[in-house]
Amino acid sequence: MQNSSFAHQLAVSSVLPRLSVGMPNTVNIGFLAPLSGQVESWGLPGLHGCRIWEDWLNKTGGLLINGRRYPIKIVEYDCGYDAGQAAKGARHLIEQHDIKLLMMLGGDTMAQIRDHLTHRKVLTSTLLPSDLSPDTPYLIAPSELHPIYNVTGVDWLAQARPELGTVAICSQSDAHGLPSLATYRAAFKAANVGIAKEIQYDPDTTDAAGIVQPMLDSNADILCWCTSYTPMVHSMTEYAHAQGFKGQLISCTLDYYDRLIARTSVEFMEGFVFQFPDFDDEKLQEKTFFFNQPKSFFDEYNRRFPGTWTAVSWEYAAILDIWHAAVEKCNSVNPLSVLAAMKQLGHVTHAFGPAHWWGESMFGIDNALVGDWPVVTLKHGKAKIAAFGSIPSWLKRHGDRLKQEMSDLGQLWEQRLRSIGNEAALQTRIPESIIPKK
Repeated sequence: MQNSSFAHQLAVSSVLPRLSVGMPNTVNIGFLAPLSGQVESWGLPGLHGCRIWEDWLNKTGGLLINGRRYPIKIVEYDCGYDAGQAAKGARHLIEQHDIKLLMMLGGDTMAQIRDHLTHRKVLTSTLLPSDLSPDTPYLIAPSELHPIYNVTGVDWLAQARPELGTVAICSQSDAHGLPSLATYRAAFKAANVGIAKEIQYDPDTTDAAGIVQPMLDSNADILCWCTSYTPMVHSMTEYAHAQGFKGQLISCTLDYYDRLIARTSVEFMEGFVFQFPDFDDEKLQEKTFFFNQPKSFFDEYNRRFPGTWTAVSWEYAAILDIWHAAVEKCNSVNPLSVLAAMKQLGHVTHAFGPAHWWGESMFGIDNALVGDWPVVTLKHGKAKIAAFGSIPSWLKRHGDRLKQEMSDLGQLWEQRLRSIGNEAALQTRIPESIIPKK
């Protein structure tokens, strides 16, 4: 397979419906994510990246549909990672702005509006494939496979440092934290690393000492923050430094790592393992996405929005790249047509290489792209890609273990349907013989 972007590889049949008649001059895209509050670093930087993508595309004339150009307009709404605000924002964007794509962070902000989005057939993207279920056919996770890509970091660490035998894990008990905890549990067990301590904490807590001290008391070789929010990652890392921890640190994200280094030391942070590279990394230069210009994107981002690069700065833009290609191939912004275009090929290329649609075994629907993912470490104060780990390869070997850990924490799609009282939908999806008796 050629090493080119999804935008260049997507080949869609000409018989797909072309439903652009009566379309307004501007194509609106909704951005519904936390632009303030504790989860801001997973929303606002993503909007910044989308603004660059929007400007780049509009400078070329916009979307090309049936020989006509249409400018893109991204309309944002700050939900602050609040479910009620997300519901209000979704209705505003759909009813007032006639959006053709809704981009969300997902998680706890998805629960109240999932059925509404499905009923309205709104093509919606999430960064959390754990939001997916058979009853959300228009919900896709084409950019980030959180938290399953975290297995690559653990797998690499176990090979790079086999002397590390135990880990202490902590995670907030919400829709970001619990799937992440299940994934890290499975990954460490698969790597024969013993779990010396596990702590689940309230997502609103700010007591880093109360979380980290018991982890330190376990004398574990590794401290794992799972997918804790950025303020807690910083607070917990600083506490571990203040207590003289000398072992290995691992986390899903490490946003604003330069600030942490300034408050601790280059030596303390050396070797920290996480999953999100800077896009000036030399190992990304042969990857082709964002108009084949990952470094140009990174440079432009830092020029316009200095000091704000995070794990999501590129992810929403990567979704737009995929959506844009599908729109131009099927000559339509109709959600059904665009989704069909996206799914036309079983194997595509995303930001980090070849990928394929997956998810039925875990989420009940193949609406997530899975492929390789980078393992990143800090070297002399700078994020560097250590390797690209294969998620499909790990799942082939340990998928049953991951599914069991997800089940133990109530994170499988059928368990989530039960948790929100959607038994009617569940009955239509699961054979009666395997539905537990009440």
